[in-house]
Amino acid sequence: MIQSAPMKQSLRYDQISCRLQLDGLPDVSAGQSSEAIGILTRWSLEWLGRPQLEGRREHLEALMAAVLPYARHLISGVERPFGDPEAPVSIEPAGEGRGRHRLQLRSSQPGVEPLQLELDDAELADLVRVLDQMRLDPRLQLPLPLPPPRPLRHRELSRRTPLARRLAAPLGGALALGLAAGVAALLPLPPLPAPDGGGRRENLTRPVPPPPPPASLPRR
Repeated sequence: MIQSAPMKQSLRYDQISCRLQLDGLPDVSAGQSSEAIGILTRWSLEWLGRPQLEGRREHLEALMAAVLPYARHLISGVERPFGDPEAPVSIEPAGEGRGRHRLQLRSSQPGVEPLQLELDDAELADLVRVLDQMRLDPRLQLPLPLPPPRPLRHRELSRRTPLARRLAAPLGGALALGLAAGVAALLPLPPLPAPDGGGRRENLTRPVPPPPPPASLPRR
């Protein structure tokens, strides 16, 4: 019996500014349905007015590993870069102003310069949405390892609070302490008690009188 080869499948996820498309085949040996993708052959990311991006599975994993935790930190009010300089994908804040993000993609082919894309908040949100749609699609039966979510560091948590609020408590305590010390210095001292007898001191140690002589009995 001749078994027909599995048909090529395509999954597409659309947002306003970008479109993510995955091409692959179902893994028949794992019992996957004909509509599933268990073997990824190609993926592409199309942007409005920007060049199309495409790559292999490891590039897609690097894109998710950099963009998703970066967006999660932005929601928490912490801006920090993600992705090593040697990694296929990295993302960081663009400039000092908020709302701009720089996405860098490095090719594995020698001699190819890294591609830099500057995204605004809306474009970054669209990118996160298509990645989440892909990750939660039951038709994609391809394990895509992601780093587990980690809580913010202590330094990142303190950075969320404005400097004025962080200094308000210690400065307020120091001001209150200085004010209390100043008020205490302005209060008059209580008067000293006047000495008794024009300055003479009373002798508290009095001589003890001798005991009376014993009474003699009359003689008969």
